[in-house]
Amino acid sequence: MKFVPADPYPWPFDGALEPANTALVIIDMQTDFCGKGGYIDGLGYDISITRAPIEPIRRVLSRARALGYHVIHTREGHRPDLSDLPANKRWRSRVLQHGGPGQPGIGDPGPCGRVLVRGEPGWEIIPELAPKAGEPIIDKPGKGSFCATDLDMLLRQTGVRNLILTGITTDVCVHTTMREGNDRGYECLILGDCCAATDTGNHAAALKMVTMQNGVFGAVSSSTALLEVWA
Repeated sequence: MKFVPADPYPWPFDGALEPANTALVIIDMQTDFCGKGGYIDGLGYDISITRAPIEPIRRVLSRARALGYHVIHTREGHRPDLSDLPANKRWRSRVLQHGGPGQPGIGDPGPCGRVLVRGEPGWEIIPELAPKAGEPIIDKPGKGSFCATDLDMLLRQTGVRNLILTGITTDVCVHTTMREGNDRGYECLILGDCCAATDTGNHAAALKMVTMQNGVFGAVSSSTALLEVWA
């Protein structure tokens, strides 16, 4: 049996941590969310916050690959014709601009191409965490990685039941994915230093929510704790 020190319980609950049954999921580490000229940068947020997890994720990713763990990447984005973009989501992205009037919303042209549109430069995963050949990429139109994707089928076909969650943002796409995974019976671990939100208070609150009720959505740990177990 093998456990990762975590809050509120050693993870996974049954100690069954093996490469065959565990996936590292790297969520939405895209230029639009953590790159210069991307969507989040255009909204006026400090992208140094959303870039902070890059190095911890890179260390975990390198070790996961060396040990033969499953690695899965996700990208949020919409079809070029925007047929899968809800009207209210586009409206919010255009009118609630931190960067001031004139900032591009989802689907509009920006410094990194059309914002959050599949195939555009801003939609791509950043080079520091680029997928290797054979690593699945889940393209999703919403926050959660299970909604309108084949992620659940992929995990069940490969025998994965433990999910190690990383990426951005903690309070939106990562947290939604964790909740979705938990409801489907997956044993979820979020690495706090491998995630970030555009607001540090939201990041802390999202992590705290996981630990309530004896781990209502799973458990919280760190890259250091995981890497020590994997040493």
